[in-house]
Amino acid sequence: MPPSCATWSGSLDPPAHSLVLSVDEKSQIQALDRTQTGLPMKRGRAGTMTHDYIRHGMTTLFAALNTIDGTVIGQCMARHRHQEFIRFLNRVEAAVPAGTLIHAILDNDAVHKHPKVRDWLGRHPRSTFHFTPTSCSWANAVEGFFATLTRRRLQRGVSRSLVNLQAAINRYLGEHNRNPKPFVWTAGPDRIIERINRGHQVIASHR
Repeated sequence: MPPSCATWSGSLDPPAHSLVLSVDEKSQIQALDRTQTGLPMKRGRAGTMTHDYIRHGMTTLFAALNTIDGTVIGQCMARHRHQEFIRFLNRVEAAVPAGTLIHAILDNDAVHKHPKVRDWLGRHPRSTFHFTPTSCSWANAVEGFFATLTRRRLQRGVSRSLVNLQAAINRYLGEHNRNPKPFVWTAGPDRIIERINRGHQVIASHR
C-alpha cells in the first residue's frame, strides 16, 4: 500500500489545515422517459406514474461531499472507469484551495485502487485515500447525499434525453450547494452495533 493510502480509522479529528471529503460514484443513472405523463398527488389520491418507459442512456455521477460544511463537488460522466475517476480527482484538486491537505474517504471499489489511480496519488502528495472496511459503504457520508438525490430528483423524474438528465442532476447540485447542511452522525457506535446484532438474529431465525 503506497504512503498516500490508508485504512479507514474512523477519526473525527483530521490533521490541521486539511479537508475531509467523502467520495464515491452513483453509477448507471438512467435517463427514463415515461410513455405517459404522470398525475400529481392531491388530496385523497396518490401520485401516479406509468410502469413502462423509454431509455435514453445512462450517466455516472462522481461526487465528493465536504463533511464539514455539506457542500458537494459533482461531475457527470459517461462511464465509470479509472480514467473518469482520475478526471474527477483533478477537478477536486482544482476546487480545493492550495495548501489544504485532502483526506478522501472511499469504499473498496476496484476503480479507486487502480494502478493508474495510485500513480496519480504519487504525483499529488497532498491527497490521501482512506478506505472503509469491506461491505461497509454505508459508513461513507456521500451515500446519504445519493439517497436524497434519488428520492427528490431521480425517482419520479422524467428525462427525455441524457443531456436533460445531466442538467437535472447539475441543477440539484447547485440547489444543494446554495443551502448545504453539515454532515452529522446521529447514531452512536453502540446503537449501530445493536442494530447489526439484531439483524444477525433475524437472519439466523429464518435459516
